[in-house]
Amino acid sequence: MKERDDVLATQLLLELSGKPLLANFDLGDDLTQWLAIQRGQIENRLRISTQRLLSALRASGLDERHEALEQAWHGWSGISRLRQRRGLAILPFKQIDEVGGDLFLADAAVEELSSRLGGLNGLALAGQTSAEAVAGSSLTLPEMAEKLGVTHFIEGAVHRSTGSVKLSIRLIEGASGKQIWFDQIVESETYFFDQRKLIGENAIAGLSHAMGLERNSRPVRTMTRSREAYALYLQGRTLTQRVTLEGGLLKAVELLEQALEIDSEFAECWTALGEAFIHVAVYTPCLERVALSEKAASCARRALDLDPNQGYAYAILSIHEWTCFNPAGALEYALEAYRLEPHNADVTLRLGSSLLYLGRTREALPYIEAAIEQDPVYGRNYVMLCVAHLNVGDLEAAMRAGQRMADLGIPGFYLGVAQAAAGNHETAVKTYFETRRYVGTLIMSPPGAAEISDEARDFYLKTAAEGICSGNEEARQTYCKLIDMLHQTLLDPYDQTVAWPAVWMGHSDLVMKVYREQIHPANMPGLMSLWTDIDPIGRTLQHPDFMAFAEDIGMVEAWEKYGWPDLIPSDPR
Repeated sequence: MKERDDVLATQLLLELSGKPLLANFDLGDDLTQWLAIQRGQIENRLRISTQRLLSALRASGLDERHEALEQAWHGWSGISRLRQRRGLAILPFKQIDEVGGDLFLADAAVEELSSRLGGLNGLALAGQTSAEAVAGSSLTLPEMAEKLGVTHFIEGAVHRSTGSVKLSIRLIEGASGKQIWFDQIVESETYFFDQRKLIGENAIAGLSHAMGLERNSRPVRTMTRSREAYALYLQGRTLTQRVTLEGGLLKAVELLEQALEIDSEFAECWTALGEAFIHVAVYTPCLERVALSEKAASCARRALDLDPNQGYAYAILSIHEWTCFNPAGALEYALEAYRLEPHNADVTLRLGSSLLYLGRTREALPYIEAAIEQDPVYGRNYVMLCVAHLNVGDLEAAMRAGQRMADLGIPGFYLGVAQAAAGNHETAVKTYFETRRYVGTLIMSPPGAAEISDEARDFYLKTAAEGICSGNEEARQTYCKLIDMLHQTLLDPYDQTVAWPAVWMGHSDLVMKVYREQIHPANMPGLMSLWTDIDPIGRTLQHPDFMAFAEDIGMVEAWEKYGWPDLIPSDPR
């Protein structure tokens, strides 16, 4: 940071407030499209550079200058976000198939539209998780538009018959439900594969014009030439998202690997396989979680060799770097993923979570909020939001986020923790105990653990709920002893059933032992709660060995490179 760079940056942001970059030029259609691409790239680089400058100011103890720059940045970026983006949700397409088999062209059309439209300037594309959730509800279109925060919907259908495929797409105004654009493509099945894309340029141009959007020249994602590989890929992608389906994730890996045996240069399939390995590590009771993370990273590297623009592949590498005790590398990959795909909710959340794990909560919050804007009906996003608000001490906001998370079907652990932090201990114990209904689905038994009776399950969760949420020190000590025993007896002593409660109870010695010895994709989220400075959670942060622990797991190196955390603004040693 050059001397007083921040002063100039603050001045320029204040002058730019409410104004788009590179605007008011009439250079003809081709140059206008090029300029739109440059605008998006510059705004993205500006966001990353500003965040780094804010970190440097905080690390230098220049609080007043930090606050001035932060206010100027939020003023410009908030107005910019409201100014420039229309909202669009792509609803699941219908498929009428008279031929049969496993060629999921409707899913392929949605995926390709998401990829093609996701890069348009001025368009906020709702995440597919949220779009599918509201599509399966009984809401009207205007109600769905309000829930997703979008102005338009795309609906479509694929009719496959012997010898031909008919693809229909229509654009609908969210507030009125009125159709404002329609297109239909009727071609042979072979034509779609020979063209290596389903959605033609005319359709993208028509959609862009109907929504008043500037088109850009973002490279078109190509499909594999093999229809069999593509069918396997689509099946695998679908199963990867169904994390509670018994055996579904292992089947997803099998299908994606079969697709790559057919076409080893199918870049998107390598990324999808990497994601599937991460999901297996997180959502199944497996013992080789670090090895699965390495497999995922290997797939991501192969994807990037084939297509360097795959931002989500960098997000997978970011996860793996944490397992390698390299948080600095994890943040670097997360920043690169975001540079490439700033409108991908999963990529945005990965950057937010990396900052959250490092204790840089105030910098993480805008990314977490942006991910929720992009994917507002995905409960996982509200877990991060709940913890972020807890970390900055906004308990009311933390409980609202936790309740929203629970309403969307995520076990209410974090809601219970937030309620306990606010002093609502009786309610918190009930909330935490109610998570028992998720056991066997979203809550899996630790790897190798024997099945237990309902009575034993309830006894364990009652002990856990009282230990974490009651505020009773005796109950806390009882549960600390229980997870000490689990740590000594489980086949995976670093399982999240040990790591997360240890963090929430401020069981400092166990927390530091677990994370010094192994970080894996399943226990990793526990790191974000280290920064909740509320008793008893804050006891680990206050432990005299904390800085040595932070150095051992690579956090100090990341802080020295990218900026120190909110609660440790400079090196205290």
